[in-house]
Amino acid sequence: MNESSREKLGAARLSVLSNTFLIVLKLAVGWKIGSVAVLSEGAHSASDLVAALIAYFAVKASALPPDEEHPYGHGKVESLSGLIEALLIFGAAIWIVIESVQALFSGSRAHTVGWGIVVMGVSAVVNALISRRLLAVARKTESQALEADAHHLMTDVWTSLGVLIGLILVHFTGDSRFDPLVALLVSTFIFKAAWSISRDAIQFLLDGRLPEEEIATVQEILTKDVRVLGWHKLRSRKSGSERHIDLHVQMDDDLSLRAAHALTEELEDKIRAALPNVAVIIHPEPFEEEKRHQEEVPH
Repeated sequence: MNESSREKLGAARLSVLSNTFLIVLKLAVGWKIGSVAVLSEGAHSASDLVAALIAYFAVKASALPPDEEHPYGHGKVESLSGLIEALLIFGAAIWIVIESVQALFSGSRAHTVGWGIVVMGVSAVVNALISRRLLAVARKTESQALEADAHHLMTDVWTSLGVLIGLILVHFTGDSRFDPLVALLVSTFIFKAAWSISRDAIQFLLDGRLPEEEIATVQEILTKDVRVLGWHKLRSRKSGSERHIDLHVQMDDDLSLRAAHALTEELEDKIRAALPNVAVIIHPEPFEEEKRHQEEVPH
């Protein structure tokens, strides 16, 4: 296992441990003070733990080398992990809405909220630190699973702060309705996070093209080389942290096979130097011959 994979696994383990700690803390305190908002946050952290475990195993699986049945590697396991995580977050949000509405209509009351205020403050600080670490590793290693987990935890920071504010309002006003009302507000942030994560995961699972700036980098390399007379059929996609690019490059008809091959290798090397973790395949074509072919064959 390479250094990048070890770093990703270490970050994923950290997320699992922190979420386990926060689940126990939130559920115990939420039950003790009778706060639906704190209990909802505990349920949210439970979904975080499942998501963190999925991310951990996804990172581990994506590090496996290509094999006979998976010649492009296992990178898309991370995209699948992100989609599963989004579905779990949707489920947690729906549960929070149901519990909050029931609390509003039943007139349930939160008891002394002091410990709830403390646990929400601890949760916000812990999740902010873990999210920052996950995001740094995700950007360094281009891990979709860790990035989804980092954004998920950052959402937890804001929801924990929202619950914290709700409990403070309950404490100072004596009106326990603030507790489920804030929980409902929390659910809207959770729905938004789930939608964002699922959209990104589906984009990669459906082989969406690389970002415009990366495509522009490839085009700039081709444009600057005077030996490149044209190109077309530029395709790209991403599998985990691995980029895949293939295209047809047109060059002088009189180039020898050896010279055409050398130019192709040179262009591929330049693209690999400009973009990290990229596999490039260039198909060389004689310019005039391809031009005649395009004119003769209807498209």
